[in-house]
Amino acid sequence: MDVKNGKVSVTTENIFPIIRQWLYSDQDIFVRELVSNCSDAIAKYKRLVELGKADEGATNDQDYRINVFYDDDAKTLAFEDNGIGMTAEEIDKYINQIAFSGALDFVTKYQEQSTDKSGIIGHFGLGFYSAFMVADEVSIETKSFVEGESAVKWTSADGMEYTVEGSDKEGRGTLITIKLSEEAQKIFDAGTLRMTLRKYCSFVPADLYFIDKKADRLHAESEEKRRKEAEEKGEEFKPNDIAYAPINNKSPLWAKAPSECTEEEYKQFYHSVFNDGRDPLFWIHLNMDYPFTLQGILYFPKTDNVYQSLEGRIKIYNHQVFVADNIEEIIPDFLFLLQGCLDCSDLPLNVSRSALQQDEYVKKLSAHIIKKVSDKVNSLFKNDRETYEKYWSDISVFVKYGMMKEEKFCDKVKSALLFKTVDDKKLTIEELTKDKKTVKYSTDPKTQAAYVSMAAKEGYDVVVLDEEIDNNFISFLEYKFQDYKFQSVDAELSGSDSDEETKNKLQAFFRKAVNDEKLVVSAKAMGADNMPAFIVEPELNRRMQEMKRQYEMMNIPLPDNDMYDLKLNLVVNTDSDLITKLSALDSMGTKEEETNRLAQHIYDQAMLAHGSLDSEGLQRFLAYNSELLSKNMDNI
Repeated sequence: MDVKNGKVSVTTENIFPIIRQWLYSDQDIFVRELVSNCSDAIAKYKRLVELGKADEGATNDQDYRINVFYDDDAKTLAFEDNGIGMTAEEIDKYINQIAFSGALDFVTKYQEQSTDKSGIIGHFGLGFYSAFMVADEVSIETKSFVEGESAVKWTSADGMEYTVEGSDKEGRGTLITIKLSEEAQKIFDAGTLRMTLRKYCSFVPADLYFIDKKADRLHAESEEKRRKEAEEKGEEFKPNDIAYAPINNKSPLWAKAPSECTEEEYKQFYHSVFNDGRDPLFWIHLNMDYPFTLQGILYFPKTDNVYQSLEGRIKIYNHQVFVADNIEEIIPDFLFLLQGCLDCSDLPLNVSRSALQQDEYVKKLSAHIIKKVSDKVNSLFKNDRETYEKYWSDISVFVKYGMMKEEKFCDKVKSALLFKTVDDKKLTIEELTKDKKTVKYSTDPKTQAAYVSMAAKEGYDVVVLDEEIDNNFISFLEYKFQDYKFQSVDAELSGSDSDEETKNKLQAFFRKAVNDEKLVVSAKAMGADNMPAFIVEPELNRRMQEMKRQYEMMNIPLPDNDMYDLKLNLVVNTDSDLITKLSALDSMGTKEEETNRLAQHIYDQAMLAHGSLDSEGLQRFLAYNSELLSKNMDNI
């Protein structure tokens, strides 16, 4: 055919600088785009064969392949497929005349908003042109499957000016060759390209081969040398051929029907994708064709650190080609505590993230995923509670966070919400509030053992709330379900309040003894077998203290308000024989120094049991305790 020169028909001259700066901020994304185009060309040809509109050009699936050639000496990178190919007319239609659709809106929007580089995902039908990000020159050699059509070569140095001429390519399909720019040569080598292909194309649905031409040449030179040496020695030459194998798995586990997958296959797939040597707890296999197409597997992993990095936990694919990690517009962020792969072939990749939030398909997709996850949680809880309870320590943060973030998820799984008690039972909130409306909890059962013991005597199953999320979670539950009330074991103590006169006398006595005129003291009859005094921290104050700690960790300033101040009150047990004797000595006005030291010791003991005694107080407590023991020994 005659050589034809022309200029790509575009609406604006500066589309390619914009593609470089915005659309493909990840410099390796062109690899995904070009491999995806190859896969698409093969899929189209296979479909035509199935419909009887093309001759059977391949006897089985293994005959379809994508080759990626890298030549370090020539500084070229090439992508080859044996798919449908293109005619000269199709080159003119699909390459020389770009249909922008959403791309024009993108140009208009993102020229103005130069700070939002994360606003776009996927491509705009401009996948081929991503090659110019890294190229000094790009060529296309293609031959259509249509019998009688001639092969065509298209060449361009900038994506704007091009040349079209005949090609001597023989087989159907397309070969795209990139002459790498000087900048790209510094970024990409054989190792980088191999990793990039595995990142984006590990599951592309056609055999994918990576061929290092320089390595081939070096191998050929080595083989030739060996051949000559064998001839000189009169020995038989046995060649060592390079055996290339596909670098992808074109049939990922999610593409199979759940009934065809074994437990071992699910585990092996998890290990291979997420590089986690531990087995997942359980998983959900998503496989549906209507009203939208969705395939995938979500795994519930074992967790050492539930607040670890969530990067790359939910991988999104489109036709088995990797798109992105953790797209919040599709996957609610609480699901990032899981790990998995989702193939959403109907996903509209040619829109902005803000548009995705409004897309009806995406809303239905997200709702379906939430439903399937909540159904799995409920099913395991109802059908195998014993196993579910074993998993609870690993999945509790996921369930709690999900309930706080997603109302539909909360409504569906609230009956499967468990709380671990101090004696290691796992109880639902209905079970905890069957006899008592308040749920008593401890953040540190060992330190708060005295309080836990008192609550247990009152008939409470004390639950353990020692996760960072728990302070916010119980506040959420109280707001969402107003019948529930949570109270720390040290927030309020049961017992009969003393008369006002007794309380005032004890308050004055302990304020003087511990040298704190603001100390709030109350008096209750709490049983002779309990300690002489306890520290209580009002529930609201505890939660404000926790909020203060969280804000400080995030370097967020708090308003100057005394509601964030620590408030620890002393409750004196009037049933204690020690308190009775101490009060009597105080009333008599004898041995004032000794009674004050005993009162201080009782206060320190209460602070120690509460877990609030500082180092100075601990030294004072231990010193006086040793003194008392020594005196006791002298009396033996």
